[in-house]
Amino acid sequence: MNEILDAISGFVWGPPTLILIVGTGLYLTFRLGFLQFRVLPYALKLAFSPSKQDKKSKGDISHYQALTTAMAATIGTGNIVGVATAVVLGGPGAVFWMWLSALFGMATKYAEAILAVKYRVTNSKGEMSGGPMYYLERGLKAKWLGVLFAIFGACAAFGIGNMVQSNSVSDALERSFNIPGWATGIILTVLVGLVILGGIKSIGRVTAFFVPIMAALYVLGGLIIIIMNLDIVPAAIGLIFSDAFTGSALGGGILGTVIRYGVARGVFSNEAGLGSAPIAAAAAKTDYPGRQALVSMTQVFIDTVIVCSITGITIVMANMYGGDLSGGDLTAASFGKFLGDFGGMIVTIGIVLFAFSTLVGWSYYGEKCFGYLFSEKAIPYYRIVFVAAVFYGAVEKLSVVWAISDIMNALMAAPNLIGLLGLSGVVVYETKKFLKVAKEEKEQEKAQKAGRSA
Repeated sequence: MNEILDAISGFVWGPPTLILIVGTGLYLTFRLGFLQFRVLPYALKLAFSPSKQDKKSKGDISHYQALTTAMAATIGTGNIVGVATAVVLGGPGAVFWMWLSALFGMATKYAEAILAVKYRVTNSKGEMSGGPMYYLERGLKAKWLGVLFAIFGACAAFGIGNMVQSNSVSDALERSFNIPGWATGIILTVLVGLVILGGIKSIGRVTAFFVPIMAALYVLGGLIIIIMNLDIVPAAIGLIFSDAFTGSALGGGILGTVIRYGVARGVFSNEAGLGSAPIAAAAAKTDYPGRQALVSMTQVFIDTVIVCSITGITIVMANMYGGDLSGGDLTAASFGKFLGDFGGMIVTIGIVLFAFSTLVGWSYYGEKCFGYLFSEKAIPYYRIVFVAAVFYGAVEKLSVVWAISDIMNALMAAPNLIGLLGLSGVVVYETKKFLKVAKEEKEQEKAQKAGRSA
């Protein structure tokens, strides 16, 4: 069974899928006039400036809470384990291709969010519901694609967003502190249950507090390593760039392998193109789809360009990726080489916090897909099963679940990317409309400042 599933996973995540994901990002980048590069500072200001948060418009949570909910789901074990796997299988150059896929993925994430807000609906509880299933149905007029996405999303949430994460936490704690899996399972089950049973407002409050702290702790540990070893940083970055175009670090210098693993792990990390994050974006309080879309776009930048870079550069600096180590063990050993036991502790704590946040974020994605298929009244039952699966994942070996998760993620991407390409004209129209508003707002702010100074 494992061999069959691995073969299917290798096929669905093969070159055609990766080309479609990156190609969609490239196409949207050109259609939007390289928007992600032109307005990134403004987008970051929208996301993190309290004065920019929209409190009056329709929605359930703030711009910032929608961003942290999406980041909770994406800043996960992929940032620690996935990057290490990319370097082992693709060489140091894979890190460069992770960066490149992220830069174009920002346009994809922007388009997903703008469509999610534009085509969202208000459910029977007065809450917002949106995401690929809604813009496929209401925008592209292809409900069957929306149903397919919802099926794949509801199933994927149990794998990559649930059991895989609790299993990673269980393994890390047992390896580092000899804590039995059943104990980890009980604690995780209770904590996740307390958060998700309260719905998106509860999830938004928790992630708004929790995500910045966990990301800052991990990034700070990596920055300490980089600053303490500045003399070898240029060589490490130089190797990343040179190997990206030669594949010389691999046995046969296979450039295609470097690109494949860099792009694939980049997509796994930031989820641009999978269609998951726009489900959270649809819940945001915002007056224009473009405003929330810019905020959502910053998530890819933070996830891959910042957090994944810390992992990738540290691993390349440590130069331990050519041996038997892989995954989280390689990242822990790399941090440990520079910071001793404290370095390994940072990685272990990072895996625990990142995985917990992914559990919380993906629970919302899964329940919204389930609600689309079976009505909002069915969501409480989904939450109960989701919480129970957290415990199961912590105590069982999950090689089959890993493979099924990979397959479901790829199947999610297919209908979503069709929707993005088919509705790209709508994305461009909404972008022009909001950028005009943003320009007027900027001019008004300048006039107000000039008036106060006079």
